[in-house]
Amino acid sequence: MDTDLMLEADSETIRATLLSCSEGDAVNCLSEEVFAQAKLLLVKEKITGVCIQLLGDDGYVIRQVTGKRRNELGAGEFNDRQLAVIKALEKVLRHCKQEGVKLVGYSDELVAYPAGCKDHNQASVYALDIDSSDAYIGADSNSELTGI
Repeated sequence: MDTDLMLEADSETIRATLLSCSEGDAVNCLSEEVFAQAKLLLVKEKITGVCIQLLGDDGYVIRQVTGKRRNELGAGEFNDRQLAVIKALEKVLRHCKQEGVKLVGYSDELVAYPAGCKDHNQASVYALDIDSSDAYIGADSNSELTGI
């Protein structure tokens, strides 16, 4: 069953809606704020099997999240800690952009160079190898994905 939340639903309304859902139900959010609040409450209340969807103006799903127990995660899905690390990396990359640092994959290594470097042919002169702790492999790597 689908349930639509009002555009400016408060926390108690969102919580009550989530708690009244059965497994397989979907809760539709019309704003980013309500969607973000619903995600937080989904985790806080440990609700599983309920899908929260952010709908665009045209009624199509823009983003969605479903509460799952850790043991329900498939082999190809990230766990909570892995997702937190990815978010931290994304934050660091945003800081790199703000501070004028670009990252480029040369061969099999991750390399940083100053964003102000206009001549890309000489970028390697200023390049700094990044210790990726074997978490990064370049496109030219012969390593198997499972060998990471």
